[in-house]
Amino acid sequence: MPERPAITVADPMITVLRPGLLSSLQDLGRRGHAAIGLGASGAMDPTLLRIANWLVGNDDDAAAIECTLLGPRLRFDVASVIAWCGADSEALLDGRHFPTWRPVPVEPGSVLDLAALRRGARGYLAVAGGIAVAPVLGSRSVDLNAGIGPCEGRALRAGDRLALNAAAEPAMRAPSWSVAPSHWLDTSAVRVLRVLRGSHHAALDPRSRDALTGERFRVAADSNRVGVRLTGPTLALQEPLELVSAAATRGTVQLPPSGQPIMLAAEHPTTGGYPRIAHLIDADHGALAQCRPGDHVLLRLVDADEAESVRRRRAAALARLRDTVRQRRRESGCDEST
Repeated sequence: MPERPAITVADPMITVLRPGLLSSLQDLGRRGHAAIGLGASGAMDPTLLRIANWLVGNDDDAAAIECTLLGPRLRFDVASVIAWCGADSEALLDGRHFPTWRPVPVEPGSVLDLAALRRGARGYLAVAGGIAVAPVLGSRSVDLNAGIGPCEGRALRAGDRLALNAAAEPAMRAPSWSVAPSHWLDTSAVRVLRVLRGSHHAALDPRSRDALTGERFRVAADSNRVGVRLTGPTLALQEPLELVSAAATRGTVQLPPSGQPIMLAAEHPTTGGYPRIAHLIDADHGALAQCRPGDHVLLRLVDADEAESVRRRRAAALARLRDTVRQRRRESGCDEST
């Protein structure tokens, strides 16, 4: 594992006062290592990571803090600019309301308390310049399941000190504009997740094929960054299948012997021997990431043409947002690092 860059007293820092329930450093993931059994990891909701980074002038892939259900309490030892994109939180900055989905300047000694998240499961805290950790196999993401990445491959702990790549100009004023979260954060009571047919979809019995996309499932409490377990109607095959392990990827919906599907997530295994009955489309990875234990989901079957159309529309919308944010930052006098 590469050594961390040397940190001196003068380095800009964040000190973790309380880690939250599951807070970890994430970027867009590490690619190209599936052949050795290592998945991509990375942000569970890559869209929100990108937006948070854009708001503070970072590249898409800068390392940020991913928070799950309960956010951390952090002290900033130098002036910087931060942005939070994700689930609602009673967030406080130095005891006052912390505005989200916009760039916010912080002064030396400022304390941010993100508290419990609501109407969603995850959020991303980006810091201007990004968090300065050495990449491991091309990524600054922590893979908690594999124990690989910065912070010794683990979640944040109280007392951790995170170096920053740069400090912002202290004179920056908080802009009045923000990104509308309703376009990027699904808070529906029942989340609709679009799926393609998997290679073993036809092996389901007729009742199970109907139930897969016709009945609700509930997100199980033991879901995590490896996979989201769905409880609901018990699904069954028409007849037993003898399968060898085959490639699996993020979004693959597997059917274990329990009959309760598992939707693979960011830290998915690279192979698996369970039947692959469906596959989540790329555009809905963020919606899955925001599912809390107990939330209801409804799977909707789409074809490849619709999935590609959705992907193209979402990519175009994100490009427009990126350009708009950059323009607003220039108009606000924010420093650009992209």
